[in-house]
Amino acid sequence: QLQLVESGGGLVQPGGSQRLSCKASGFNLHLYAVAWYRQAPGKEREEVGCIGSSIGDGADSVNYADSVKGRFSIARDNAKNMVYLQMNSLKTEDTAVYYCAADSSWGWCLGRNLHHYEYWGQGTQVTVSS
Repeated sequence: QLQLVESGGGLVQPGGSQRLSCKASGFNLHLYAVAWYRQAPGKEREEVGCIGSSIGDGADSVNYADSVKGRFSIARDNAKNMVYLQMNSLKTEDTAVYYCAADSSWGWCLGRNLHHYEYWGQGTQVTVSS
């Protein structure tokens, strides 16, 4: 069964850090572009950032939304079949459910939208509050 599972969410104070994990089962995640999305109550799902597949043009290239650039980073651990989202200097407006998503098309992730991503995790809640 092809599956993505996120973990690592929780409550964190403003200015703090959190690391989210996305683990794949049933497929090799390094062959997929992976994106992190988030959705806050009453808002549309938005892309936080993405990482290209580990093969093809733009291998492991990363892109970030302007709202998180310089604070968030995405990295792979291909040995563990996982992708991470490291979040630093968290703000209250980062509060949302965070999702990872995978797309089997190789290469750059820049320019893809949520409709490109075939597999989605169930989401993990991140709450930034004092």
